Amino acid sequence: MKEVLTSIGLNALLVLQVAMVVIGAFVAERVIRKLLRRVYLRSNQGYEDRTRYRFLRNATRFIVTLLAGASIIYIVPSFKHLAVTLFAGAGILVAILGLATQRAFSNIISGIFIVGFKPFRVGDVIKVGTIDSGVVEDITLRHTVIVTFENRRVIIPNAVISDDVIVNSSITDEATCEFVEVRVSYESDLDRAMAILQEACAAHPDCMDKRTPEEAKRGQHKVIVRVIRLDESAVVLRAYAWAKEPAVARMMHYDLNRTIKLLFDQEGIIIPYPQRTVHMKATPAQP
Repeated sequence: MKEVLTSIGLNALLVLQVAMVVIGAFVAERVIRKLLRRVYLRSNQGYEDRTRYRFLRNATRFIVTLLAGASIIYIVPSFKHLAVTLFAGAGILVAILGLATQRAFSNIISGIFIVGFKPFRVGDVIKVGTIDSGVVEDITLRHTVIVTFENRRVIIPNAVISDDVIVNSSITDEATCEFVEVRVSYESDLDRAMAILQEACAAHPDCMDKRTPEEAKRGQHKVIVRVIRLDESAVVLRAYAWAKEPAVARMMHYDLNRTIKLLFDQEGIIIPYPQRTVHMKATPAQP
């Protein structure tokens, strides 16, 4: 009976110790998160501090969980014995784990470099390689989460991002020059088509005036329109319309597509279909 009570007492003590480790890890993670929030989210650094906060918050969660797991293994004798057996007697397993964690450490180092050198920050609009543009939502120890304009989340390992080309639309100035291109037929009034395109872009409420005082004084228009190409069946016009940020620029472009089409219809400006002229060589009649 005494041995049974002793065993129950030891088991209860182990359960209590494990519970204390779990509770301590939970409290420590919450306290550190609150301290990080107070340090980084109440300053005026904007995107940079949000990036550091997200990364350090995720790193803290990982480290605290790792330490809590190691403590539980050390406290519980059966877990400790199993861990010693695995790591002491299974060299192949250790080698496999080493290879498996090599990529993980590469992602961690790349994540530290991203936060340190800041090629992008949480909240920036970026494009990585051939992936669609999106807003950086989170940076963890392993990966970066990008939310596309279709509200899809693209999860990219940090090591992949570090090795790819990044186009950042927000790092210095979020103002975006949107290329609004249309095709008009060779028979249409080219000057009138350019004027309609220019006026439609300038009248849009989201179109910014990016002229310098000297350019405005010289009479340069708010929106520049140029003939950029003479295609086989159309003249290609491009308007350079500025908006305050990439998302606004895209929506402005969508609005202008409709407006320009309606104005061209009213003015008789033709947006041509692709045309082909086929010459058939007559075959001589057989005798």
